[in-house]
Amino acid sequence: MSVTGPDFIALQVRDLDRAAAFYTDMLGLTRAPAGPPGAVVFATTPVPFAVRNPLPGVDLDAVDRPGLGVALWLHAEDAQVLHDKLAAAGVPIAAPPVDGPFGRTFTFTDPDGYAVTVHDQR
Repeated sequence: MSVTGPDFIALQVRDLDRAAAFYTDMLGLTRAPAGPPGAVVFATTPVPFAVRNPLPGVDLDAVDRPGLGVALWLHAEDAQVLHDKLAAAGVPIAAPPVDGPFGRTFTFTDPDGYAVTVHDQR
């Protein structure tokens, strides 16, 4: 047996309602109709993405930046438009937009400090 690839991605967050609102309002993600308790799952493809309450023993305040060392990339139809919206709303931009092999690409920091890279080429 071998692994076939990522099947579900979830970020553990300090405030589930705040994180869910950020990803819904700022990124335009749509909530999936159902999800596990303590989580909000979004209807993303091909891999579902969620925010969830921390698992027992996880202290997000004990780290400088959650997810350090993990690269989370999300696809957008137009990365520049999303960048401009986030920047205008005061969302921290960790890396400004550049053109590269994955199209227009930039990185922002979400309310919990996760660095999320957005690109617009498939």
